[in-house]
Order: sequence, then structure tokens, then C-alpha cells
Amino acid sequence: MNQVPDEPTVPVPPTEPDSLASAAAGEASLPAASGPEGGAAPQDEGARETAAVAPRRGLSRRGMLGLFGAGAAVGAGAGVAGTIGVQRGSGATSDTTVYPFFGQHQSGITTPVQDHLHFAAFDMSTRADREDLISLLQDWSYAASRMVAGLEVTAKGAVGGSPEAPPDDTGEALGLAASGLTITFGFGPTLFESDGVDRYGLAAKRPAGLTRLPAFLGEDLQLDHSDGDLCIQACADDPQVAVHAIRNLTRIAFGRARLRWSQLGFGRTSKTTADQQTPRNLFGYKDGTANILADDETALAQHVWVGADDQAWLAGGSYLVARKIAMVMESWDRLRLAEQDRIVGRNKGEGAPLSNPTGAENDDPDFAALSATGKPLIDHTSHMRLAHPDQNNGIQLLRRGYNYVDGNDTLGKLDAGLFFLAYQRRPEDFVTVQRSLSVDAMNEYLKHLGSGLWAIPPGAAEGSYVGAPLFA
Repeated sequence: MNQVPDEPTVPVPPTEPDSLASAAAGEASLPAASGPEGGAAPQDEGARETAAVAPRRGLSRRGMLGLFGAGAAVGAGAGVAGTIGVQRGSGATSDTTVYPFFGQHQSGITTPVQDHLHFAAFDMSTRADREDLISLLQDWSYAASRMVAGLEVTAKGAVGGSPEAPPDDTGEALGLAASGLTITFGFGPTLFESDGVDRYGLAAKRPAGLTRLPAFLGEDLQLDHSDGDLCIQACADDPQVAVHAIRNLTRIAFGRARLRWSQLGFGRTSKTTADQQTPRNLFGYKDGTANILADDETALAQHVWVGADDQAWLAGGSYLVARKIAMVMESWDRLRLAEQDRIVGRNKGEGAPLSNPTGAENDDPDFAALSATGKPLIDHTSHMRLAHPDQNNGIQLLRRGYNYVDGNDTLGKLDAGLFFLAYQRRPEDFVTVQRSLSVDAMNEYLKHLGSGLWAIPPGAAEGSYVGAPLFA
């Protein structure tokens, strides 16, 4: 991130406004979007500063108090999992790639999947009211719009303020470029109503499908890796840039919301553009072969973007499901290759469907094909067959998952797996597919540990903030 010592081109009032709303009208915006989620283009330092500092005057007083009072907020009293000891800057994008914060849809959904993730779930403070929630979303939007442009959370940043006060920015991203950072916000079911209490006057606007996901066969969910009033998905091609984003947004939330849990991810397990190579999961198989791509507008409209049949404030948004899925590596690694292929439904090398194992990854599977002994070439309990749209009434999910490794457990076994992220137009679409997977042969080697569902609002309009239509 680039330090911005001052903002000579923007008049700064002697005191900051109580919230960003008082400074919203007539402001400039980040670089204009050139697609549904905004295009990406490398920018030099001066262009990024001009684009990001002009729209806003600063954080609200509550946000600034958060920066001063949060201390080491990330990791205190919340589950934080993962490591960042992996190579930086190996993504397909340039480290100076900038994805605009403002636009029709939030970035981080159809945006080309970056290499690293820091995901965080938050609960609102028991004393927070509706105005606290609004000011938090305004402050988060302001800070996010700066960080995705490669800037610090405020103009004073990590070293430009008083040496006798805590810095506005934690500073670990000083000197680092934007690295394709996207920051995506979501609202959980409990934000609208918790234990029968309508805390923020939002119960009437809760989407009918936004409820806690039902229990699924074989899962063993941990409360410290599930649910949350709010969520933030930060993705970047540099892990430190993603961690910096969550760390500083957590500080800003101090006094209004607290971190419930978070997860680090690396090595994307999906693709959203045709020019991205299909990645592999920790079982060694290609993952995300049939994912919805960013240029497939028909599939996005049908399966990802919320339409007019839902709450009006959510139109153009989506629903996000997150699942922490541990993979039993040691047992999987002892399986014969042929058995691994049978369970997956594809061969390990090319990723071709077993209906034509000498074919190519993108060949259409033939579920009716039989072997010489009369058995299905693609097993009835294979993961690929059970998850395929043909077996689920045509349902497709847009996946943006990541591998994770949280070290080793007390027995010395690898504590690792898949942090599954999927966007869909209707939560029941995910439920349908997950129930289909109840007889998946792969379940013997998986443990579902965490789960959550959030409504993802549409993108913020220029001069506004994420979720503004919900409060109109």
C-alpha cells in the first residue's frame, strides 16, 4: 500500500463528519467500471491516489476511535485459522491490478479468482444500534475503497500521524501494490433478527431464503467456525495485502462489531475466466472445471445474481455459502489411484471424465456409458456425477474456494482442507446440491467443520456505501 501523507487537492474540514453520509453527495469515485463487477487496469501511484482520496473526507469518529482502541483486534477472542507462509505475487494479474470498489455488483464474485484469501465473520456488539450499523458500513466502504486502490485506510496512514498516537493504518502493506485486492461484504440471517429480536428494524426486509442452513448428513459443525451477523471476503494475489485488509477493517469495527472467526486460504480451487488454468485441490485433482465464468451473462443471470423475485434492496446481489471442509489426507493418500479416480469421477492427470478417460478435461461426461462388465464408467456415488447440473435440475453454483492448511493436529496429522465458497441466486440451490452429495463416496475422507450463509448486497453506487438500499 502506498503512503499518502496529505491530500492537498481536497479541502479537509477542521473536524471529521460524524459519518461518511455527510460527505457523500457530489463526490468523485474510484476508477470507472468496465464490466458487471468493474474492469481492472494497472495504475500508477498518482492515479490511484487521485481516484481514491477524492471521494471521501475520512472515517467517522467511531471509526477513528476503533483505530485507536482496537489494538491487536484480529485474533483476540476469535477463531483465526491458516498460514501465509506461501509465495507472493504468483497470480495471473499484475501486482498493480486494481479492481474498482464501486459498481453494479460487488467485486470478488466474478472477478478473476486471486491466489489468496482472508475471510472473516463478525457479530454486532450487543450495545450497537441501527445508526452504529450504518456508520460501520459507511466506514468499511470508505476504507475498502482506499485499500483496493492500493492506499492506506486514511491519508495519514501508518506513519503520517502524530508519533504520540496509534497509527491510523497498521502498516504491514506499506510498499506493496494493490495486488488485485477485492473486498466483498455480506449480511447474515442474524443481522435481521436474532432470537426473535429485530435489533435494527430490518426484519421486514429479510429475504425469505436467508435463514441458517439446514443440517446435512455427516457434518460436525463448530460454532467458532460458523455463521456471523456480517462477513468480509478479502482476496488478493499477495497474502499480506488480504490480511492487511481484514486486520484494519476489524480495527475500524471496534466498539460496534467484533470478529467472530476468520480463515486464511491459498491456492484457489476454482476459476472464473477461461484464460485461468483449472487449479487443483489438496487431494491433487483439478477443481472447478465446470464453474460459471465471468463472461457467461446468461448463466450469471440465471444462477448467481438475485432478480426481481426477491427483496428489492438485494437485486443485483447474490447469496454466499461458506463451508470449512477438513480433508483426511492420510487416509486419502493410501488409496489406489484407480480408487481415487472412481471416487472423483475424473482421472487425476488430465481431469477427463471417466466416461472417456483418454479425453480432455472439458469433455461432457456421459453418465450412461458402461464398462465391458456392464458397470457405469462414472460411478453412481462419484463426486462429479452427484454434483453435476444434470443430476441437480440444472443447478449451477459459482465457486471461489481455497485450500487451507492450519498446521497439524495433536496426532501429527495435517490439519488441512477446502474452504468452500459458492455464490448462488437462491440459497435452496446450494441445499439441493449438498443433499445430492449425501451419498458421495468422497464423504469418507471429508469432515464439514464450519458453515455460514450471507446475503451479498449489490455493488455500492458512487458516493454511497455497501448495503445502503437496505436502510432506505
